[in-house]
Amino acid sequence: MSSSPRPTSADDKHQDDAHPALHPSITSVPVTPGVHLAGHSAYIEPDQAEQSTQLPFDEQATPGPQWNANSYFAPKDKPRPASPTEAAAGARSGEDLLRKLSLIGDTVGKPDLADVDPRAAHPGLNLSGGVISATFCVPYQIGYSPGLDWELKSRRGTSALFDSLSYLASSSSPWNHTMVGWTGEIEERPEARPATTSAPAIAAQTNKASAPIPIDGSSRPQQPAAFEGLRVSREDRQRLERQLERNHGGRIVPVWLTDGLDADQDVATIKDQSKWRRYAEHELYTLFHYKQNEPADGRAVRRYWADYYRMNKLFADRILEIYKPGDIIVIHDYYLLLLPSLLRQRLPSVYIGFFLHIPFPSSEFYRCLSRRKEILEGVLGANMIGFQSYSYSRHFSSCCTRILGFDSSSAGVDAYGAHVAVDVFPIGIAAASTQRQAFGDPLIEEKIKGIRELYAGKKIIVGRDRLDSVRGVAQKLQAFEMFLERYPEWHDKVVLIQVTSPSHLQEDQEDADNRFVNKIADLVARINGTYGSLSFAPVQHFPQYLSREEYFALLRVADVGLITSVRDGMNTTSLEYVICQKGNNGPLILSEFSGTAGSLGNAIHINPWDLGGVAEAINEALTMPMDLRKEHQEKLYKHVVTNNVQNWTNNFLKRLMTNLSSFDQSFATPALDRAKLLYQYRQAKKRVFMFDYDGTLTPIVKDPQAAIPSDRVLRTLKTLASDPANAVWIISGRDQAFLDEWMGHITELGLSAEHGSFMRPPRSEEWENLTEKEDMSWQSEVMSVFQHYTERTQGSFIERKKIALTWHYRRADPEYGVYQARECQKLLNNTVVKKFDVEVMEGKANLEVRPRFVNKGEIAKRLVEAYGDQAGQAPEFVLCLGDDFTDEDMFRSLRQSKLPADHVFSVTVGASSKQTLASWHLLEPSDVISVISLLNGSADAGNIGAVAVLEGTVPESRL
Repeated sequence: MSSSPRPTSADDKHQDDAHPALHPSITSVPVTPGVHLAGHSAYIEPDQAEQSTQLPFDEQATPGPQWNANSYFAPKDKPRPASPTEAAAGARSGEDLLRKLSLIGDTVGKPDLADVDPRAAHPGLNLSGGVISATFCVPYQIGYSPGLDWELKSRRGTSALFDSLSYLASSSSPWNHTMVGWTGEIEERPEARPATTSAPAIAAQTNKASAPIPIDGSSRPQQPAAFEGLRVSREDRQRLERQLERNHGGRIVPVWLTDGLDADQDVATIKDQSKWRRYAEHELYTLFHYKQNEPADGRAVRRYWADYYRMNKLFADRILEIYKPGDIIVIHDYYLLLLPSLLRQRLPSVYIGFFLHIPFPSSEFYRCLSRRKEILEGVLGANMIGFQSYSYSRHFSSCCTRILGFDSSSAGVDAYGAHVAVDVFPIGIAAASTQRQAFGDPLIEEKIKGIRELYAGKKIIVGRDRLDSVRGVAQKLQAFEMFLERYPEWHDKVVLIQVTSPSHLQEDQEDADNRFVNKIADLVARINGTYGSLSFAPVQHFPQYLSREEYFALLRVADVGLITSVRDGMNTTSLEYVICQKGNNGPLILSEFSGTAGSLGNAIHINPWDLGGVAEAINEALTMPMDLRKEHQEKLYKHVVTNNVQNWTNNFLKRLMTNLSSFDQSFATPALDRAKLLYQYRQAKKRVFMFDYDGTLTPIVKDPQAAIPSDRVLRTLKTLASDPANAVWIISGRDQAFLDEWMGHITELGLSAEHGSFMRPPRSEEWENLTEKEDMSWQSEVMSVFQHYTERTQGSFIERKKIALTWHYRRADPEYGVYQARECQKLLNNTVVKKFDVEVMEGKANLEVRPRFVNKGEIAKRLVEAYGDQAGQAPEFVLCLGDDFTDEDMFRSLRQSKLPADHVFSVTVGASSKQTLASWHLLEPSDVISVISLLNGSADAGNIGAVAVLEGTVPESRL
């Protein structure tokens, strides 16, 4: 595409080394808002930031926080409509109808008490009426000068989320709302700048396509000096917290992510601020969007993981400072996937909802994540998990089953002794506010007139995306090229206005080669060179922001909306497009890979990888009869208006409360808090360890004799037992011979065989029989019963120990084996158990009969007493691990002891959703060995986060 020559001035010299696609002759046309890394408004140019674009609230409503320009909510003190019909009564126009419908929280169904008084609707939950929303960043870009007021500028991007939080903080909501979020990257500003200034400083941009780009090309953004770190005093930190709480409708509590704290002066040091984003954006975001990173040695990723774990832990600490019993905590998005479990570890009965705003991948792709178990364990600490579409929720449940072994269904996942609900909540937008801003503004009408004059006689196709590969901009351009090739009658009659915002991902910003930018520029140049002319270019590409007026004008004037994302969560541009097309009825072409596709059924759905199909869809949209266009638009409009952001917020909270009332959460067992475990271990001078064997130190296998300990298990146990402060015992159902053969050579170990019938103290070779004076005549009758069922159950066998007798059916048909075990247990309970002081224990694919007074609980009690010092002081650290029903005796015994709760770690091992007396949960034997390794000082990748929490950093030797 050629352009007319223009004079060269001194102001233009800086453009010589810029990317061709960013030349002012290309960028000086309408663009759309998007995510801005520096926190500038998405609707306005950076140099116009001081001009307020906020529209007034409805005169009847009390405003929510001023950071949200889209609030439009009903007041609490006004009577609520009883139904959508009542709400719509008296509406004189479509706009009036939209306004009235937006004033009720739930526009579908009968009035719900939970919309007005949640505590009255669910009295059994003992709700406080408070909601704490945890988001990655507060809605401000923050500037800092020591001793001065903090500079707060609007942060745009996740507008639907901020609209939801604004609603919760407004008078329309029945909740008392508090937002918890990171301060974001704090920008150091010159002390001379007045505290009230709102002129945005320009953050360093490494990607040449990143906005903001001056519209007239007259000046280059000033690059700031290299960031060397900030030192923020306690007084300054408190000043920011007061500003956030004083100046805005909803309470905002900042999370301080610092690199160090000077205890003497109480000064926080902030240096590498971007590190808190790296794991989430480099690993999670890419993989959740079906992109894999280049292979590396893993050291950097382990460091990122440590920072990610620390960040989530600091969020948990901050929330616990403000939490009140009965509060509901709602956690948002992939930056905080570990937070639910970290909160559950500290508050076992807390009410937690989690919502993921991006896609969730299939299990085949998700399992490529190195920390896959920890991520799932983290999010399963929530009571309910919400997704944008059904396919994402199904992928999540499948991952929990395939990777963790938990039972799952369409309703949720059974994990850690509780039911975690999984549901679908397609997010909406503040529809009323969007319509109020898009219509009735004379400036927008002028922009519409200007755009129509500029492209007179041509159909306008509009696309708005972020400039990263998952948004499908390249696929869109290729499909448009194929459209022009296949339908020559549209030459010079259609224009594609493609607006791109800078990517929010660090790896895209740090793309020094501008590979994706170059690809887009090449495609635009090729299309315009082939199908354009000196006077017209069919593709207009604008990598920049423009004003709110131009954005809405562009959506209103469009004849077709084209969204071709190859993987997307909820595309709110499509929803805004539907609102803006009221009266114009332009069709919407929407990728089936967008989370919005399932909600907007009357859009034209396309596969962005099928370029021919997209080209055909463009032609279909351009030639669609007016009556069909109007029919589709009316249905889309009704959906967007009804399912707005208020409706989404209310539905999420109501569904969460319903699930909390329906499922007993009191028996949920959180994942083991390794940081707490390590801290207590280091503090204690006298420690006792009690390990079960099968299913705890080694996996369960079909042949019990094949369950021999690995070299790693033996080395790990020997290292642990070699510490003079540690007393390590193996308390197993195995007999003496097996334990002697495989663990007897570790002289520091104490051994207990047959569930406590025999004991061999450390540094001894003699076994003590605790049952030698008991009547054992019951064994012959039990053997007779076991033999009867063995003959009738193929694959079953009897294991005869010195004290106990065990019937195994691991090798039998699973269903028939379970049936026979039940029949055998009934017979034993009706005969032997009534005659002798014995009990029948149901284990994993086995039945065991043993004397009633012999159990692991008695051994646990004896060991705690035995390792008290001469002054009667009990051990300061007890770690007890087991996997089956027989180990519950140990957990029960420890619960009944007088040991401080913080000193006892009883841990059940396995993926079973059983309810347990243990306080903590681990998934499998490999996790047990990992935890012991952590205590031994040789942390593996899964333990780096716990080390980072305690030490503040991770030594290079551990990466």
